Amino acid sequence: MTEIFKLKPVYLLGLISALVLFLACTKPEVENYYLIVGENLTEVELSTINDLKADLKKVINSEVSIISEKEALSKTGIFFVLGTIESNMLIKNLASEDKIALSSKKPGPRGGIWAKTRLLNEQKAIVIAGSDVQGLQYSIYDFSQEILGVDPLEYWTGKLPHKKSKEDIYNFTPKIIAPPKVPVLTYFENDVDELANYRGELLEYDWESYTEMINSLIRLRYNAIQLFDMLGRPEFFIRPEYKKLKPDYQIDVSYVEKMIDYAHEKGMKVAIDFALGYQIHPMQEDKATCWKAYKEDWLKAWRYYLEETPLSKTDIFILRPRHQVWDWEYKSSCGESKIEVFNEVYEDFGNLVDEYKPHATKVLVCYSDGMEMWNEGFRPPKDWIVLWSDHGFGEFEYLPNTTDGYNFGTYMHAGYWLNHTVHNPYPEKVETVMKDMFQNYGADNYCLVNGQNFRPFLLNLEAYSAVCNNPQTFNGDDFYTSWTERYFNKEAAQHAVSSMKWLHKAQVGRKGYVEHLWEIREAVSYLSNAPIRRPGKTPIPFDYTRVEGDYTTTASCAENLQKSLIEARKGWEIDQGDFYHAYILLPVQIYSDLIAFETTLHEMSKLKKKYETTQNTKFLEEAKKLLPKAKKELEKVYKRRESGDLDDKWKDWYAIKNRRQNNGFPNIAMLKAIEDNFNKMTP
Repeated sequence: MTEIFKLKPVYLLGLISALVLFLACTKPEVENYYLIVGENLTEVELSTINDLKADLKKVINSEVSIISEKEALSKTGIFFVLGTIESNMLIKNLASEDKIALSSKKPGPRGGIWAKTRLLNEQKAIVIAGSDVQGLQYSIYDFSQEILGVDPLEYWTGKLPHKKSKEDIYNFTPKIIAPPKVPVLTYFENDVDELANYRGELLEYDWESYTEMINSLIRLRYNAIQLFDMLGRPEFFIRPEYKKLKPDYQIDVSYVEKMIDYAHEKGMKVAIDFALGYQIHPMQEDKATCWKAYKEDWLKAWRYYLEETPLSKTDIFILRPRHQVWDWEYKSSCGESKIEVFNEVYEDFGNLVDEYKPHATKVLVCYSDGMEMWNEGFRPPKDWIVLWSDHGFGEFEYLPNTTDGYNFGTYMHAGYWLNHTVHNPYPEKVETVMKDMFQNYGADNYCLVNGQNFRPFLLNLEAYSAVCNNPQTFNGDDFYTSWTERYFNKEAAQHAVSSMKWLHKAQVGRKGYVEHLWEIREAVSYLSNAPIRRPGKTPIPFDYTRVEGDYTTTASCAENLQKSLIEARKGWEIDQGDFYHAYILLPVQIYSDLIAFETTLHEMSKLKKKYETTQNTKFLEEAKKLLPKAKKELEKVYKRRESGDLDDKWKDWYAIKNRRQNNGFPNIAMLKAIEDNFNKMTP
């Protein structure tokens, strides 16, 4: 060693530099991660464990391998033991030796555990296991979210996890994942035009977006999905608006089956409403209004579903006591009592289900007419679960007189067709209403949640999941805080919550974005002296009283939206991330643009009415002067919707060409019609 110091300084410096470089390039050995699975693992278990593997790869730099319980273990590494007592003998042995507290009854179906233990060679291991496969899923996905920091909605929010050390991953307290209060939580795939259209293929579901939706839902404890639009709903091939949009629309049956198979692979049951109007095998409309004359046609159509289509793979059979082609009340064309009709229908269809799928779940969804029928004595066989429906915005207009010993559940809306463009956030309402339904009506056997086109309704969708999982711990205000702080810093989150609360108040009285489109049609009709024309329906005459009735609610909406916008902008100054813009700021801007346009139409309507009352031409001239303002506001509506999100991933989501065909959409031609009418009215 002393010889080194006899070297010339220049050589000594070079030697030291080389030593430093060597040490810098020499990294400590990286421990690999091993996911130990049983010999009897199911397809769903493997899918979930592959998700855990992918989640780990997001937060560590080591290799992650899935290995069999029978393989010899490495002397070093981080080990996860994964599965159930039925699928993994290692877990069964750990349970029998009381090293972990797990059985089919503890914590019970859909429950699971996180634990720490030592394997036979004294290697430390993390055990993530379930009383059944679904319990394993919940346990793994909870671990990914809470310990690894993987957002269950990552695809939609863009939130990515941070890197983790080995110590971070071991740093958890053993935990029991209790079974959820509501055993079946089903997502209703309904009114999903935007999700289907925004990538350019109209009414053809994008595989990536749709499967990513399923991936997120299963992480949120939704364990079933009701396919509806996917089956070719009647509007798509019958209504003129849709025939104009896509004249060659044709359901892809093999694609439907592929989607059903994917849902099953992810551990979700598939629910189907066995209505008879789907393009997959449509029944004639006139046969849907007289059960006694066409009973055999109904049964024949259902048999076709069960024998010749992918609907044979249904797990949960849903039926509504309504018109079986169109989504409206059943009105018999042959003098029947609809209560007597559906007492028979549910018995006969139930027998058919028992023949093809013994022990399958059967669900009756009561809409407003169905709830009235229930309270008037309609009763299906006792093996049907009865779902009570909200009015579309999280509350109930009707309540059951009695549950009569039936298993009850709820049909709730995270999104609704009156507000499917802009969400109506209401976690506090989710708390109070759902807890009341659980406590007073025992409606905790099933929950069906309508999520419309999914992306705008993430907050409410997760709120319903949380309250159905554990109503005792769910608090609406706390949920608001934790959800927003998951994505934004605390200060921005406070403004986000405040903005969303004002946005909710702007929609009091079930007055969502799409409802205002109808109000605009009423105003345009009056201003242009032209009836409202609707395909296949009787025109509605122009009427000032219709417009006048909208003044107060629109003004209140505008006031609350302004407060919401102020709060959203304050948060935007702090957090200018894509997701804050997409979920907090942009929806309020889009809604405010529309209300500003409607408000100008209302101002014009008031002036036109004054002219009609007084014949004073100054009022008509003042109304004309507002037309350029209305045009600029309408152009702003289009521009904002066309420009859409900051993230190119969501380009065209709000484009008018992709929107659901509900209540039409205002256009420049309407303003021209108003101008022409004003000119005709001028003396």
